[in-house]
Amino acid sequence: MPLKIVVDAVEARLSANWKKCPVVGINLTGDVPNGPEPFVQVSYPVANGEQLTVGAPGENVYRETGAFRLVVNARRGKGVAEGLAWADELAALFRGQEFDGVQTFAPSSPAIDDRNDEGKYFVLSIAVPYQADILG
Repeated sequence: MPLKIVVDAVEARLSANWKKCPVVGINLTGDVPNGPEPFVQVSYPVANGEQLTVGAPGENVYRETGAFRLVVNARRGKGVAEGLAWADELAALFRGQEFDGVQTFAPSSPAIDDRNDEGKYFVLSIAVPYQADILG
C-alpha cells in the first residue's frame, strides 16, 4: 500500500498536467467508463518501506520505494499511434522528476502483444518507479 503523500502527489500532478482524457484514480469510481472514449487509470501495485536512520523517535527517516502504474485505455480499432503518444507523454511527465516529496525515475515502455486488445479498449501500461521519504 503506498504512502498517502505518494498518492496525493501523483494524482495532483496528473490533475494539473493531463487534460487529454479523464484520469481514474484509486477508489474514485465504481466502474470504468463504458467506452469508447479513452481514459487513463492510475494504480499503485508495488510499495516497500525501509528505515534509513535510527535516532530519536519521530526523527527517523523512512523511505518507501515502489512503482505506480499508468494505463492508457485507448480506442480499439483506431491504431496505436494516439495511445503510444499518450503513453510517451505520461512517461515524460514523470521521468526523473521531484515533486511534493516524491522522486521518480525511468518509466517502463508499454508492451504490445495479443493481450492489448482483450476488451473494450486497446490497453497500454507503463510503470513509474519512485521513492519518497517520511519522518517517523
